[in-house]
Amino acid sequence: MRWTLLIDAPRPGWANMAVDAALLDLAAGEGAGFLRLYRWEPHCLSFGRHEPALRRYDVERIRSLELDCVRRPTGGRAVWHARELTYAVAAPLAAFGGLREAYGAIHGLLASALKSLGAHPLLAPRSSLTPRVSAGPCFAAPVGGEVTVGGRKVIGSAQLRQHDAFLQHGSLLLEDGQDLVRSLAGLPEEPAAEAPLSVLLGRTVSFPEAAAAAVECAEALLGEMERLGELPSPVAAAARHHEERFRSAAWTWQR
Repeated sequence: MRWTLLIDAPRPGWANMAVDAALLDLAAGEGAGFLRLYRWEPHCLSFGRHEPALRRYDVERIRSLELDCVRRPTGGRAVWHARELTYAVAAPLAAFGGLREAYGAIHGLLASALKSLGAHPLLAPRSSLTPRVSAGPCFAAPVGGEVTVGGRKVIGSAQLRQHDAFLQHGSLLLEDGQDLVRSLAGLPEEPAAEAPLSVLLGRTVSFPEAAAAAVECAEALLGEMERLGELPSPVAAAARHHEERFRSAAWTWQR
């Protein structure tokens, strides 16, 4: 199958989620495969699709801090998207064999990228596959198959299936953790379960450096990809159909 690599410009949260949803549409409708690497501008707080954000987080404080917010099409818990590398893979399930296989293969790819950057990653055991979706950040605990370094989670991911295709997207923490999410949830201060790569390696890892490592490992797994520096017209057109939903406060604050 053909794969397209998109190293995208920074976008606001609603636009990022619209593009990811568009990639899923094209994967389901045309059998295409996409790897997208991107950032968030402004930094953004995202909620899982079914997360009760209204009762779980301090909405008044979120508003007073003027935080950009969006609700993802995928499940899971809240994530503070700041200095990180965000990835999205959209493809037919047949490319990997199933959701579980895709989850493992993509995290294996990302673990290889971390290793090339000097880290010593491990995949969390499958025994902790599905935690209870409680208050606090997505990074509060690794689930089965997710990537840890030194026992601390560095990548959080979520999936969505659409017909015979899937979307998996997630965050590789580069310089910022998830303390803000814990604070907004009113959780007590305690040692973080996650850590950005800069802390774990003792040096700064830039977005371009992390992206280059991810692309090299992706091509080793997926084969040569068509590299694009901007959204192709079909993706941009499909994204426009989703923009109103992700910009809507009714969607973001539905629960």
